[in-house]
Amino acid sequence: MSYNLLKGKKGIIFGALDEKSIAWKIAIRAYEEGARFTLSNTPIAIRFGEIEKLAKICQAEIIPADATNVNDITHVFTRSMEILGGKVDFILHSIGMSLNVRKHRNYDDLDYDFFQKTIDISALSFHKILQVAKKLDAINNWGSVLALSYIAAQRTLAGYNDMADAKALLESIARSFGYIYGREKQIRINTISQSPTRTTAGSGIKGIDGLLDFTDRMSPLGNATAEECADFSIVLFSDLSRKVTMQNIYHDGGFSSMAMSLKAMTQYNKCLEEEEKL
Repeated sequence: MSYNLLKGKKGIIFGALDEKSIAWKIAIRAYEEGARFTLSNTPIAIRFGEIEKLAKICQAEIIPADATNVNDITHVFTRSMEILGGKVDFILHSIGMSLNVRKHRNYDDLDYDFFQKTIDISALSFHKILQVAKKLDAINNWGSVLALSYIAAQRTLAGYNDMADAKALLESIARSFGYIYGREKQIRINTISQSPTRTTAGSGIKGIDGLLDFTDRMSPLGNATAEECADFSIVLFSDLSRKVTMQNIYHDGGFSSMAMSLKAMTQYNKCLEEEEKL
Protein backbone atom coordinates (compact mmCIF):
# COMPACT_ATOMS: atom_id res chain seq x y z
CA MET A 1 0.00 0.00 0.00
CA SER A 2 1.29 3.44 -0.91
CA TYR A 3 0.73 6.59 1.17
CA ASN A 4 2.66 9.03 -1.07
CA LEU A 5 4.98 9.77 1.87
CA LEU A 6 7.82 10.73 -0.47
CA LYS A 7 5.82 12.36 -3.24
CA GLY A 8 7.95 15.07 -4.88
CA LYS A 9 11.09 14.09 -2.96
CA LYS A 10 14.44 13.29 -4.57
CA GLY A 11 17.28 11.17 -3.29
CA ILE A 12 20.40 9.05 -3.73
CA ILE A 13 20.61 5.40 -2.69
CA PHE A 14 24.09 3.99 -2.18
CA GLY A 15 24.68 0.25 -1.96
CA ALA A 16 21.81 -1.61 -3.61
CA LEU A 17 23.19 -4.87 -5.02
CA ASP A 18 20.49 -7.48 -5.60
CA GLU A 19 17.02 -8.45 -4.46
CA LYS A 20 18.37 -9.69 -1.11
CA SER A 21 19.88 -6.34 -0.16
CA ILE A 22 18.02 -4.02 2.20
CA ALA A 23 18.93 -1.04 0.00
CA TRP A 24 17.08 -2.76 -2.87
CA LYS A 25 13.95 -3.09 -0.73
CA ILE A 26 14.23 0.55 0.36
CA ALA A 27 14.58 1.69 -3.25
CA ILE A 28 11.43 -0.20 -4.24
CA ARG A 29 9.45 1.32 -1.36
CA ALA A 30 10.78 4.82 -2.03
CA TYR A 31 9.67 4.53 -5.64
CA GLU A 32 6.25 3.27 -4.56
CA GLU A 33 5.92 6.24 -2.23
CA GLY A 34 6.52 8.71 -5.05
CA ALA A 35 10.24 9.47 -4.81
CA ARG A 36 12.69 9.96 -7.66
CA PHE A 37 16.29 8.99 -7.04
CA THR A 38 19.59 7.84 -8.46
CA LEU A 39 21.40 4.62 -7.60
CA SER A 40 25.11 4.25 -6.93
CA ASN A 41 27.44 1.35 -6.33
CA THR A 42 30.96 0.31 -7.30
CA PRO A 43 31.58 -0.68 -10.94
CA ILE A 44 32.33 -4.27 -9.89
CA ALA A 45 29.12 -4.49 -7.85
CA ILE A 46 27.17 -3.16 -10.82
CA ARG A 47 28.83 -5.72 -13.07
CA PHE A 48 28.13 -8.71 -10.86
CA GLY A 49 24.93 -7.55 -9.15
CA GLU A 50 21.43 -6.93 -10.46
CA ILE A 51 21.20 -3.17 -10.00
CA GLU A 52 20.27 -2.59 -13.65
CA LYS A 53 17.08 -4.54 -13.02
CA LEU A 54 16.32 -2.29 -10.03
CA ALA A 55 17.04 0.83 -12.08
CA LYS A 56 14.54 -0.28 -14.70
CA ILE A 57 11.85 -0.96 -12.10
CA CYS A 58 12.36 2.39 -10.39
CA GLN A 59 13.12 4.41 -13.53
CA ALA A 60 16.39 5.48 -11.92
CA GLU A 61 19.81 6.19 -13.38
CA ILE A 62 22.86 4.32 -12.08
CA ILE A 63 25.98 6.33 -11.27
CA PRO A 64 29.04 4.09 -10.72
CA ALA A 65 31.27 5.22 -7.86
CA ASP A 66 33.77 4.06 -5.29
CA ALA A 67 32.30 5.47 -2.08
CA THR A 68 35.77 5.74 -0.56
CA ASN A 69 36.84 8.12 -3.33
CA VAL A 70 35.90 11.78 -2.80
CA ASN A 71 36.07 12.59 -6.52
CA ASP A 72 33.69 9.73 -7.31
CA ILE A 73 31.27 10.85 -4.59
CA THR A 74 31.40 14.40 -5.88
CA HIS A 75 30.44 13.12 -9.32
CA VAL A 76 27.51 11.19 -7.85
CA PHE A 77 26.12 14.35 -6.27
CA THR A 78 26.69 16.68 -9.20
CA ARG A 79 25.29 14.18 -11.69
CA SER A 80 22.33 13.37 -9.42
CA MET A 81 21.41 17.04 -9.14
CA GLU A 82 21.56 17.32 -12.92
CA ILE A 83 19.32 14.28 -13.40
CA LEU A 84 16.87 15.15 -10.63
CA GLY A 85 16.78 18.87 -11.30
CA GLY A 86 18.13 20.17 -8.03
CA LYS A 87 19.12 19.25 -4.50
CA VAL A 88 18.14 15.95 -2.93
CA ASP A 89 15.87 15.34 0.06
CA PHE A 90 17.20 11.99 1.26
CA ILE A 91 20.29 9.79 1.12
CA LEU A 92 20.73 6.14 2.05
CA HIS A 93 24.14 4.74 3.00
CA SER A 94 24.01 0.94 2.79
CA ILE A 95 27.70 0.17 2.35
CA GLY A 96 29.80 -2.33 4.29
CA MET A 97 32.50 -4.89 3.66
CA SER A 98 35.21 -6.65 5.65
CA LEU A 99 37.95 -8.71 4.05
CA ASN A 100 38.86 -9.98 7.53
CA VAL A 101 35.38 -11.49 7.82
CA ARG A 102 35.55 -12.88 4.30
CA LYS A 103 38.97 -14.40 4.96
CA HIS A 104 37.85 -15.77 8.36
CA ARG A 105 40.48 -13.81 10.29
CA ASN A 106 39.79 -13.77 14.03
CA TYR A 107 39.55 -10.43 15.83
CA ASP A 108 42.80 -11.10 17.69
CA ASP A 109 44.59 -11.90 14.41
CA LEU A 110 43.43 -9.17 12.04
CA ASP A 111 45.19 -8.15 8.88
CA TYR A 112 45.57 -4.41 9.46
CA ASP A 113 45.49 -3.51 5.79
CA PHE A 114 42.15 -5.31 5.63
CA PHE A 115 41.07 -3.54 8.83
CA GLN A 116 41.76 -0.11 7.35
CA LYS A 117 39.75 -1.05 4.27
CA THR A 118 36.87 -2.16 6.50
CA ILE A 119 36.84 1.21 8.24
CA ASP A 120 37.22 3.17 5.00
CA ILE A 121 34.49 1.30 3.13
CA SER A 122 32.01 0.75 5.96
CA ALA A 123 32.32 3.98 7.98
CA LEU A 124 34.56 6.70 6.52
CA SER A 125 32.61 6.48 3.28
CA PHE A 126 29.64 7.81 5.27
CA HIS A 127 31.66 10.80 6.47
CA LYS A 128 32.91 11.44 2.93
CA ILE A 129 29.38 11.35 1.53
CA LEU A 130 28.18 13.82 4.17
CA GLN A 131 31.17 16.12 3.80
CA VAL A 132 30.90 16.25 0.01
CA ALA A 133 27.14 16.84 0.24
CA LYS A 134 27.66 19.72 2.67
CA LYS A 135 30.38 21.37 0.57
CA LEU A 136 28.15 21.15 -2.52
CA ASP A 137 25.07 22.23 -0.54
CA ALA A 138 23.40 19.22 -2.15
CA ILE A 139 20.68 18.45 0.42
CA ASN A 140 17.54 20.50 0.88
CA ASN A 141 16.73 21.93 4.31
CA TRP A 142 14.83 19.39 6.41
CA GLY A 143 16.33 16.57 4.38
CA SER A 144 17.07 13.14 5.84
CA VAL A 145 20.20 10.97 5.72
CA LEU A 146 20.14 7.37 6.87
CA ALA A 147 22.79 4.67 7.32
CA LEU A 148 22.32 1.01 8.17
CA SER A 149 24.05 -0.22 11.33
CA TYR A 150 23.93 -3.24 13.64
CA ILE A 151 23.82 -3.94 17.39
CA ALA A 152 27.41 -5.25 17.28
CA ALA A 153 28.37 -1.56 17.54
CA GLN A 154 27.29 -1.75 21.21
CA ARG A 155 27.49 -5.43 22.12
CA THR A 156 30.05 -8.08 21.35
CA LEU A 157 28.93 -10.55 18.71
CA ALA A 158 31.29 -13.43 18.02
CA GLY A 159 32.20 -13.50 14.35
CA TYR A 160 31.16 -9.95 13.47
CA ASN A 161 34.79 -9.00 13.86
CA ASP A 162 36.12 -5.61 12.72
CA MET A 163 32.74 -4.73 11.24
CA ALA A 164 31.65 -4.03 14.83
CA ASP A 165 34.28 -1.30 15.08
CA ALA A 166 33.19 0.12 11.74
CA LYS A 167 29.54 0.25 12.80
CA ALA A 168 30.48 2.00 16.06
CA LEU A 169 32.32 4.64 14.04
CA LEU A 170 29.42 4.90 11.59
CA GLU A 171 27.03 5.73 14.43
CA SER A 172 29.45 8.27 15.90
CA ILE A 173 29.72 10.02 12.52
CA ALA A 174 25.91 10.22 12.37
CA ARG A 175 25.83 11.96 15.75
CA SER A 176 28.72 14.35 15.06
CA PHE A 177 27.56 15.33 11.58
CA GLY A 178 23.93 15.30 12.75
CA TYR A 179 24.69 18.16 15.15
CA ILE A 180 26.39 20.26 12.48
CA TYR A 181 23.87 19.57 9.73
CA GLY A 182 20.90 19.99 12.08
CA ARG A 183 22.19 23.29 13.45
CA GLU A 184 22.90 24.77 10.04
CA LYS A 185 20.41 23.18 7.64
CA GLN A 186 17.80 21.33 9.76
CA ILE A 187 18.99 18.14 8.06
CA ARG A 188 18.61 15.03 10.17
CA ILE A 189 21.01 12.09 10.25
CA ASN A 190 20.16 8.74 11.80
CA THR A 191 21.23 5.11 11.77
CA ILE A 192 19.02 2.02 11.87
CA SER A 193 20.24 -0.97 13.86
CA GLN A 194 18.45 -3.73 11.98
CA SER A 195 17.82 -7.34 13.02
CA PRO A 196 20.27 -9.82 11.49
CA THR A 197 19.00 -10.20 7.94
CA ARG A 198 19.82 -12.78 5.29
CA THR A 199 21.23 -10.34 2.75
CA THR A 200 24.01 -11.29 0.32
CA ALA A 201 26.56 -9.74 2.70
CA GLY A 202 24.86 -11.06 5.85
CA SER A 203 24.91 -14.61 4.53
CA GLY A 204 28.70 -14.50 4.77
CA ILE A 205 28.65 -14.12 8.56
CA LYS A 206 29.76 -17.31 10.28
CA GLY A 207 26.84 -19.03 12.05
CA ILE A 208 24.16 -16.84 10.44
CA ASP A 209 21.50 -19.57 10.67
CA GLY A 210 21.99 -20.01 14.40
CA LEU A 211 22.09 -16.24 14.91
CA LEU A 212 18.82 -15.73 13.06
CA ASP A 213 17.15 -18.47 15.10
CA PHE A 214 18.47 -17.12 18.40
CA THR A 215 17.47 -13.49 17.79
CA ASP A 216 14.05 -14.54 16.55
CA ARG A 217 13.47 -16.52 19.76
CA MET A 218 14.80 -13.64 21.86
CA SER A 219 12.75 -10.86 20.24
CA PRO A 220 9.16 -10.38 21.50
CA LEU A 221 8.08 -9.38 17.99
CA GLY A 222 10.49 -11.68 16.15
CA ASN A 223 13.18 -10.56 13.71
CA ALA A 224 12.47 -7.54 11.53
CA THR A 225 12.56 -8.41 7.84
CA ALA A 226 14.27 -6.44 5.08
CA GLU A 227 10.85 -5.37 3.81
CA GLU A 228 9.91 -4.07 7.26
CA CYS A 229 13.22 -2.22 7.47
CA ALA A 230 12.36 -0.59 4.14
CA ASP A 231 8.99 0.55 5.50
CA PHE A 232 10.65 2.09 8.55
CA SER A 233 13.30 3.77 6.41
CA ILE A 234 10.58 5.46 4.36
CA VAL A 235 9.15 6.96 7.56
CA LEU A 236 12.59 8.32 8.45
CA PHE A 237 12.94 9.83 4.98
CA SER A 238 9.48 11.38 5.18
CA ASP A 239 8.30 14.58 6.87
CA LEU A 240 6.74 12.44 9.62
CA SER A 241 10.15 12.27 11.33
CA ARG A 242 11.22 15.91 11.02
CA LYS A 243 12.49 16.15 14.61
CA VAL A 244 14.29 12.80 14.83
CA THR A 245 18.04 13.16 14.42
CA MET A 246 21.39 11.89 15.76
CA GLN A 247 19.70 8.64 16.80
CA ASN A 248 20.63 5.01 16.41
CA ILE A 249 17.20 3.40 16.23
CA TYR A 250 16.85 -0.30 16.97
CA HIS A 251 14.60 -1.97 14.43
CA ASP A 252 14.91 -5.47 15.81
CA GLY A 253 11.60 -6.66 17.26
CA GLY A 254 12.70 -5.73 20.78
CA PHE A 255 15.89 -7.83 20.79
CA SER A 256 18.08 -4.93 21.97
CA SER A 257 16.06 -4.60 25.22
CA MET A 258 16.06 -8.29 26.11
CA ALA A 259 18.28 -10.25 28.47
CA MET A 260 16.71 -13.70 28.04
CA SER A 261 13.38 -14.82 26.62
CA LEU A 262 11.41 -17.90 27.59
CA LYS A 263 11.72 -19.27 24.04
CA ALA A 264 15.50 -18.87 24.00
CA MET A 265 15.91 -20.34 27.50
CA THR A 266 13.69 -23.32 26.63
CA GLN A 267 15.77 -24.06 23.53
CA TYR A 268 19.00 -23.65 25.51
CA ASN A 269 17.80 -26.12 28.15
CA LYS A 270 16.85 -28.64 25.45
CA CYS A 271 20.36 -28.41 24.04
CA LEU A 272 21.85 -28.98 27.51
CA GLU A 273 19.65 -32.02 28.05
CA GLU A 274 20.68 -33.50 24.68
CA GLU A 275 24.34 -32.83 25.49
CA GLU A 276 24.03 -34.61 28.83
CA LYS A 277 22.58 -37.71 27.11
CA LEU A 278 25.66 -38.06 24.89
